Amino acid sequence: MNFVMITVYGSAILLLVLWVFLWFVHILALVYGKWRLHRKIDQPDTEKQEDLAGVSILKPLCQSQEHYHLHYICKKLEYEILFCIQEEADVHTQAIIKKLCDSYPDVDVSIYIGGEEVGVNPKINNMTPAYRAAKYPLVLVSDAGIKMKEDTLLDMVQCMKEKVGLVHQMPFSCDRTGLPAILEKVYFGTGHARIYLSANLLGINCATGMSALMRKQLLDNAGGLEAFGCFLAEDFFFAQSIQDQGYHIVISSQPASQNPGQSSITYFQNRISRWTKLRAAMCPHTILLEPISECMVAGGLAAWASYLLFRTDPLVFYLVHILCWFLSDWVLIHIVQNGSLPFNKFEFMVMWLFRELGAPYIFLHALLNPGIRWRNLEFRLQWGGKAEVIVHKPTQIDYKEQKDHVTKDYKNKDEFSLDYRESKSGLLEPTEFYVVKESGYSLKDYKMVGLNDYKKSMIKDYHMNELNISSDSGLEMKSVI
Repeated sequence: MNFVMITVYGSAILLLVLWVFLWFVHILALVYGKWRLHRKIDQPDTEKQEDLAGVSILKPLCQSQEHYHLHYICKKLEYEILFCIQEEADVHTQAIIKKLCDSYPDVDVSIYIGGEEVGVNPKINNMTPAYRAAKYPLVLVSDAGIKMKEDTLLDMVQCMKEKVGLVHQMPFSCDRTGLPAILEKVYFGTGHARIYLSANLLGINCATGMSALMRKQLLDNAGGLEAFGCFLAEDFFFAQSIQDQGYHIVISSQPASQNPGQSSITYFQNRISRWTKLRAAMCPHTILLEPISECMVAGGLAAWASYLLFRTDPLVFYLVHILCWFLSDWVLIHIVQNGSLPFNKFEFMVMWLFRELGAPYIFLHALLNPGIRWRNLEFRLQWGGKAEVIVHKPTQIDYKEQKDHVTKDYKNKDEFSLDYRESKSGLLEPTEFYVVKESGYSLKDYKMVGLNDYKKSMIKDYHMNELNISSDSGLEMKSVI
């Protein structure tokens, strides 16, 4: 047998071994999920209740999110809620939070506005002042779109055993209507849950930061939140740092119910693509392993390998593989849901096929477009997970075109100018601009907001209704005279 044949048959054997391992992961997820999730929570007596540590809950909020909930009415624990509002000009969110605080006067609540720039990660920047003010030994990072039951916090604290440093909730989603909501629940209840449960059982770092309870002392030992400001996937590095200090990470028995303010298939796919880019930068081996572990790709490769080694019918093998994978996911999503699903079998099948058939496309799209857009910023990832902000500085040609466009109704265009300054994160921020009025050419100076206030109205003047500025493509100006 020549070298080529040895290579071909060796590859076929490896592919079948991988295929068998994937089914082992299926079984692990089903068994561990049934055992771990939705356990009955032990209600502590008075003596044990005093031994439970207090919790400082960090709730990062940003203007693009609209669903805020106060779901920590737990009388068994001492806790405080520290709301972190990213934009100082976001009076709408501030009003909502103050209304929530008025509705729960007995809850210890503080509001921190504006954050502090300690790195490129907007979430870390937003939470840093609140983290420094946290007064309890446990810190819970809970995203704005996370809905929690009254006993969830108690469950997470009870999971914080002596050698446990981080307790995280497995991502899932609330019961909502519409195709995007079904797609999210199918993804987080099948493919994502399978990897998440099996990885946690095997002790692999799989933590997500949307709902994570951590020992504050361990974070302080690593330099505090600001030490993680250079990473976009701060949750992964939280867990890695805690593991490096000899502590374990475990999952709560209750999944995290995501209730996002915006929901669409495009938004969901962009989110999954962003996570794929982060995994590829932090764990480069996933570039090879991730695509061949998907249902359609793994089934096709295993069908070819089985035909080559055992002369089985590849089409029958492939169809049986898809059917068994589908049934396994159907069982798993019911384990994660712990009840009836808000959609029927046909809707599940359609969105399951859509997710599985679209997975290779999302993966390739993520690799071919490595830049990450998160909120209003764009980032470039380095190997190892560190990120840097991509600064779009306008060229001389762009500047002239924008100047001519904005000043088209003014006689003396040479009187128009823009000044810039560099922010700490390397972003180009406009500081002021000048507009010459037609009558008398009198000069007026208008201060501009920073890049955190994208696409907001900048001027309301006699001749100009408003002038908008955005950083989506460098410096983009729109005159709506």
